[in-house]
Amino acid sequence: MTSVMGLLEEREAAARVRMEEVRAEAERILAELASAEAVLERRVIARMELAEALAAPADAPVAPAAVAGTEPTARRKTPVAGSVVAHWHPGALVDTLAVDYRRIVELVQSDVVGSEGISAGEIADRLGLEMVPAKIEGVRSKARRLAERGWLTRAATGRFMPRQSTATAVPAASRPGGPGGGS
Repeated sequence: MTSVMGLLEEREAAARVRMEEVRAEAERILAELASAEAVLERRVIARMELAEALAAPADAPVAPAAVAGTEPTARRKTPVAGSVVAHWHPGALVDTLAVDYRRIVELVQSDVVGSEGISAGEIADRLGLEMVPAKIEGVRSKARRLAERGWLTRAATGRFMPRQSTATAVPAASRPGGPGGGS
């Protein structure tokens, strides 16, 4: 007859063997994940480098025809999905952004001026995206990139607001305390 202590020791040994098997599998999966992440990172960098190389540099030399006084026909570049987000500068137009980024900037700018900003989840909801973590994180990533490039402002709370110079001013009549505001 087997003792109770012996049964417990056998179960403990079996649990240790199973734990080691699972740990080995986890290490294999983590190594595979690291490899897949490295491949993804290389491909993202390659795409960004290609987009940057194909984009006309801002400090490109003036074309000889423009110097001679003749105006060449102007072609306007249209942004493509996945293109590099340019840094904001005075005179920069939202139209230069890819559609996804443009929609985020326009949505944040249309939000109530003076509010505490808008969260990534609220942006995703207003864009009509499915409210799942992957979609919300995608919007958060794009909004952060826009904030890093100066198109938006990111509060310490993680909420996004329009950049001060791109926010549309609220007419004085619609502000409390302004002309016609009462009290």
